[in-house]
Amino acid sequence: MPATNGAAAVTRSVFSPAYLPPRTWLVEARQARGLTQVQLALDLGRPQSFVSKYERGERRLDFVEVLEVAAVLQADLCVLVTELSRRRKGGGPSGRPNQIASRHDVVIVAITPR
Repeated sequence: MPATNGAAAVTRSVFSPAYLPPRTWLVEARQARGLTQVQLALDLGRPQSFVSKYERGERRLDFVEVLEVAAVLQADLCVLVTELSRRRKGGGPSGRPNQIASRHDVVIVAITPR
């Protein structure tokens, strides 16, 4: 087992519950813009399956891809990062430290005007 120097282990599985809030945020940002997966994919210059796979959790997005998707959606990534950080520090909706939001929690999506 590699030494972690006290750092938290990196999540390796795309199916980890930690990926649900960011995926949900991206889906809600797309829907708030009134875009279908096909329309978003066209704006990104990608196939529709690209959007479908990351929204369903079959594929991870790297940081640059998240930036690209957020830019097309005109969504504020600061809102997502702030919410995820707050939850990891124990201030999540459930009040339990390091718990991922339940299906009853609200994911906030900030959309900037065009």
